[in-house]
Amino acid sequence: VQLQASGGGSVQVGGSLRLSCAASGGSFSRYSIGWFRRAPGKEREFVASISWSGGAIYYADSVKGRFSISRDNANNTMWLQMNGLKPEDTAVYYCAAPAYSDYDPPPEHWGQGTLVTVSS
Repeated sequence: VQLQASGGGSVQVGGSLRLSCAASGGSFSRYSIGWFRRAPGKEREFVASISWSGGAIYYADSVKGRFSISRDNANNTMWLQMNGLKPEDTAVYYCAAPAYSDYDPPPEHWGQGTLVTVSS
């Protein structure tokens, strides 16, 4: 499965962006999928994940209440709606499958990353 992330860009504090992740070469419907990010000078961190059915959703504490993850298995697409963006959200965002907050199991497939820059 190949993952393609898109939708990054530059926004001001409080702005919104919607990231997309499209899968090709296979289906990710059987995976829990999600988003990770790596901020400049920091380790990659978990952002959000959604189970194959959409029934279980998890967020990092830092994004709860501001970000929303969703998926469409029929079209092999996942989204991350990001509202109320803060400078500390600046990072390269990666979609991944499978995706669990504790990296257990670790992702097998990674998108190429899309840069989000939040300026004040």
